[in-house]
Amino acid sequence: MKRIATIVFCFVCCGFVTAQTSQTAQQEIKENIYLSGSNYLDYDRQLSTTPLTATPKGYEPFYMSHYGRHGSRWLIGEGDYTGPLNTLRDANAAGKLTAKGKEVLKKLEDFYPTTIRRLGELTTVGERQHHGIGSRMAKNFPEIFKAKNVAIDARSTVVIRCILSMEAECEELAAANPTVRIHNDVSESFQYYLNQDWSDRMRRASRQGRGVRSEYERKYSHPERLMKVLFNDQSYVYDNIRASSLMRQLFEVASNMQSHDTDIELYSLFTDDEIYDQWRIRNIGWYLDYGAAPQSRGMMPFTQLNLLRNIIETADTIVPPYPGVAVPPAQDIQATLRFGHEVCVMPLACLLELGQCGAQVENLDTLDNVWRNYRIFPMACNVQLIFYRPVKGKPGDILVKAMLNEREMTLPVQPVSGPYYKWADLRQYYLDKIQKFEEGK
Repeated sequence: MKRIATIVFCFVCCGFVTAQTSQTAQQEIKENIYLSGSNYLDYDRQLSTTPLTATPKGYEPFYMSHYGRHGSRWLIGEGDYTGPLNTLRDANAAGKLTAKGKEVLKKLEDFYPTTIRRLGELTTVGERQHHGIGSRMAKNFPEIFKAKNVAIDARSTVVIRCILSMEAECEELAAANPTVRIHNDVSESFQYYLNQDWSDRMRRASRQGRGVRSEYERKYSHPERLMKVLFNDQSYVYDNIRASSLMRQLFEVASNMQSHDTDIELYSLFTDDEIYDQWRIRNIGWYLDYGAAPQSRGMMPFTQLNLLRNIIETADTIVPPYPGVAVPPAQDIQATLRFGHEVCVMPLACLLELGQCGAQVENLDTLDNVWRNYRIFPMACNVQLIFYRPVKGKPGDILVKAMLNEREMTLPVQPVSGPYYKWADLRQYYLDKIQKFEEGK
């Protein structure tokens, strides 16, 4: 189950975003600064332009199993905005801000009123992302979503931004097919798999990575230049400002501005190297908390054990789990849509071992040669498993294709061809993986 990644500077891995480019993360971020936002990346700023692989001859798609994150949102905590805002307010009152510092303070002052009573809520940008995803679902898989009387089961966590994201996506599916039958449901009773709580075992594993994370935060934090840009008295900075913390706070606000239709921007505060370093800190942090990091014993993807079980068990009610059996031409449900959070999508992608998501990297200085968080969990990120059957109800193997953010991915079993795999093989692989974990192996 443990796969130690071989770190190669220029490598090709057809499956980690269709085809892994030879560009470094630093080059990619320089070309598209929004990638540095990590989990704040606007989904629509990284859309795939690669056509999907044609359906295998003699097959048709008939079922989709999906988990998607809510779309772009305001930052969640009041302090995410008031922390840097109050720091600059105090410095301004003491006469310690430069002209640039006052300019940044004004931008924060101008934006802050829009956040009041909207913390964590879906933005217009986030709603737009899900309309686009729903529209492309219907376009990419008309055999499923444009079939007469297609039945869709859509469920969300109890968080408003997730519910609204579900509604936006379903609106597009309804617009594409007036005969569609959509059942929407939201309940605390779904939380155990839509947003699973961590067990004590997971918390212990997570604590093992915390010291490592702090080490890299110190290593890649270089706030000295920025402090001179913002403040006219470095003695004041030394006595009153937690420089690295302020830098991270400002970068957080800067990154999430892409969640809004606004002209306010803060990225210009940072140099290219600072932007890259701030992203590296977050890339390592997310990897330790949710990836298959050996530093946290490779356990964190199993935070989504219940979600993987639900995917398999739900598919078992629709898809024969054994090969060579004819699938009835009409099913009770043609699509299972689940809506939640990035802290579920990321470990799920790692648990499923989509492309290089499940990579294990010992030397975190080289992590971004293999594992880049922006490829996994932008706002509205999603995993789509599309199931294919032989046409006309003939006997045959059920095939499955996995897509992460609408990009075809490799899977950890032998493919039939291209991105298509036997569901029976994949199902057994995951069941074995779950069993080994539960047995403590």
